[in-house]
Amino acid sequence: SMKNILITGANGGIGYAIAEQAIQAGYNLALHYHKNDSNIDDLISNNQNKKIIKVKADISNESDVIIMFEKINNHFGCLDALINNASTIFPKSRLEDMDIKRLEDIFKTNTIGNILCAKHVIKHMSTKHGHNGGKIINISSAASRLGAPNEYIDYACTKGAIDTLTTGLSLELADENILVNCIRPGFIDTKIHAKSGDPDRVERLKHNIPLKRAGKASEVASAAIWLLSDGANYCTGTFIDIAGGK
Repeated sequence: SMKNILITGANGGIGYAIAEQAIQAGYNLALHYHKNDSNIDDLISNNQNKKIIKVKADISNESDVIIMFEKINNHFGCLDALINNASTIFPKSRLEDMDIKRLEDIFKTNTIGNILCAKHVIKHMSTKHGHNGGKIINISSAASRLGAPNEYIDYACTKGAIDTLTTGLSLELADENILVNCIRPGFIDTKIHAKSGDPDRVERLKHNIPLKRAGKASEVASAAIWLLSDGANYCTGTFIDIAGGK
């Protein structure tokens, strides 16, 4: 049974919503952040009877990732699941207007960073390394399927790589009792839209969604909690699209 979980990018949005539901479900949590940790601090102070630690890391920096896992291992003894959620986004733009710095930065965090977290969690989970196995849940995006034209093809490309990571790693680790699955959220009402310089995006575009509304972060979190549960133990290499019909 699952106990100890690392959630990357846990200070807001989907990561924070997963943390809230995971606390209710009785998991011990390591909550990762890069710069801002104010919401994590609130979560910890409101749940002082629970086992929750916070860990700071730039996941695109491999030594940061190694230190993060050592800290978690020292605290909890073992790790049962990784929620690979941390990602960034930049203001909407056509591809021809994106500079190289933007492209390098978004791939560093969203693709290389998430791959590094997956790489380093294996030695803390795999039966090959003397552990019991575990679960990796990658948070991708509907953008990987839809392409995000005229908004952020760069972001969509970083998430396409995460889809491929899910498929390849699920097969690579199937014999080591590690299940690797993926959630692809669509339009979710979080602060990510304001961060992309488009705070009215949900209101403006929701008529394009078959269900005519944005999703809630809690609706994405519910899928993560199910994937963590024993009820999902026959799923690996699976994609759950939470996108209102898109």
